[in-house]
This record gives sequence, C-alpha cells and structure tokens, in this order.
Amino acid sequence: MSEIMKSVDQRTQLVGQNRLELLLFQLNTKQTFGINVFKVKEVLNCPELTSIPHTHPVIRGVAYIRGHATPIIDLNMATGGTTIEDTKSAFVIVAEYNKMVTGFMVDSVDRIINLNWSEIHPPPKGTENLSYLTAIAKVDEQIIEILDVELILAKIYPPNTQISESNISEGENYSEDSRVILIADDSAIARKQVQKTITQLGLKSITVNNGLDAFKKLKEMSSEGSIYDQLIMVISDIEMPEMDGYTFTTKVRADPDLNELHILLHSSLSGDFNKSMVEKVGAEFIPKFDPDMLAAAVLSQLKDKELFK
Repeated sequence: MSEIMKSVDQRTQLVGQNRLELLLFQLNTKQTFGINVFKVKEVLNCPELTSIPHTHPVIRGVAYIRGHATPIIDLNMATGGTTIEDTKSAFVIVAEYNKMVTGFMVDSVDRIINLNWSEIHPPPKGTENLSYLTAIAKVDEQIIEILDVELILAKIYPPNTQISESNISEGENYSEDSRVILIADDSAIARKQVQKTITQLGLKSITVNNGLDAFKKLKEMSSEGSIYDQLIMVISDIEMPEMDGYTFTTKVRADPDLNELHILLHSSLSGDFNKSMVEKVGAEFIPKFDPDMLAAAVLSQLKDKELFK
C-alpha cells in the first residue's frame, strides 16, 4: 500500500503531458477497473463504518478519515452489482470529485499504470448509455474499464442544474445569431449538465466526447469560414480519452485559424497545480459543477463579445 501511495504523491508530474496514471482495482468480478490517480487522496484498508439512517442504499456508512467524516460508497453496488460483504478485507479509495471527498469501497487494489491519453478510448458505440463506463484501455492484453464516477455520484447526489432567475434574465438580453458553444466532455451526465445550463441562457450548443473530437470539429468548422462567426466559446473537460483538455487547448493556441478562441476548462480537478496549468495553456477554469458559476462565465463572454442587445 505504501508503494501505491508513493506513486499517488508523484501524480502531478504527468498532468499537462497528455498522460495519466490509473489506479487499478477490482470489484466482485475478475474485471479490472481504473480511476485517475490525480483524483485519489489516499488508499487504505476499509476502516470501521458508522451507518447513517435514510441515506442512499449504496452508501455503506461514514468513516472518520484524518478527522473528517467521509461517506463510503460501495462501488460494486453503485454500478449495479451486489454488496461487498467482507468489509474487513475490502479497501477504500478516498478521492475528490467536484469539491467533495468520497470513499469508494472496492474488493481489491492492484497497481498503478502510466498511460498516454491517446491509449484511452471511448466505450464501444452503442454502450455509452447502457453502462457506467466513460472509457476503456488495453494493457497487457487486458481490458481496463474506466468508470464514469461523475455519473455514479449524480445518481447518488442528484445535482442542482437550475440557474438563478437573474442569470436567466441576463441571458434574455443576448442578441440572437447563429453562433453556438462547443462542449467537450467524455461524461454523458456532464455534457447534459452543461447543455442544460446553456439552454437556460437561450443559447445553442454542440457536443463532442473528447479533446481530439473537439479539435477535429473546430478544424471542420474553420474550413467552412471564420470560426469566430460560428462559435462563441468552447467549454471543455480536462480529463478525456484520446486527448486531454490541456493538450487540446495547446493545439488550439498553436493554430492560426483558432488561436483566439476562448476556452473554458470545466473540470472536477482541483488544486493550485491545476490552476497553474490552466494559466500556462491559456484558458479559463471553473470547477464542476455549479450551474450559476458556469452561466456567469458564459455571460461574461457574451459581454466581452458585445453580443447583448
């Protein structure tokens, strides 16, 4: 376990290089799953749990970890499986998503692997809405399944997607034209959340699943005319298969047809290192998911572009 955490502590060295480390683990099956190490705070043997009445059934209880009450989610139950019965031999992966620290109970923890995001691929077509997968990778002839943790958390803690009346009213001042907002995110639930925010402002959007598809879409649009006559801005996740948000932004900044596009990196990643990387590549950053914060960032762009009536 100490060797795993030693690698976790070194995780920031890979961010911004289109690389990631995956912590591999198993649930009640032989299938191996992965979680981005950058989200992981620590890995420990399952501590003593205190049950909480009237909570979601997949929350097995809370544990006091480093002085904080941390909800512990049975990840096998949360993905449609059975309960992890032997909690004494189980492990807890403590991770931070969307400014919330959560413990994910798993059956066993394997190792950490180092991959390029280009080696991470979207799930097979037709399975996106039928599973909790956000991506897959092939390592040593073994398929690694990367879970859509944002979808899992959204089912347990349904997010508020309603923006304030003041932001809706401000959006009504938008001067209608054909320009849209491009949304890039590998999580289906995250794309829907962003789209709903955009729609409440009276704006239109198009979506893609990762940075590579986003860059291809921008090049396709720019071949048909000035990108600035077609697009208001880009809202992109950071962690995405095939090309992450940092690499995507870097490629946009290097392209003379695209380099003045405003890019908002909208991610559950947090911390000073992430903020410095966002500044380095030339983007704006807000954390997931606060609908009014996102709406305010979009409205700010409308003001900057003088698109209000």
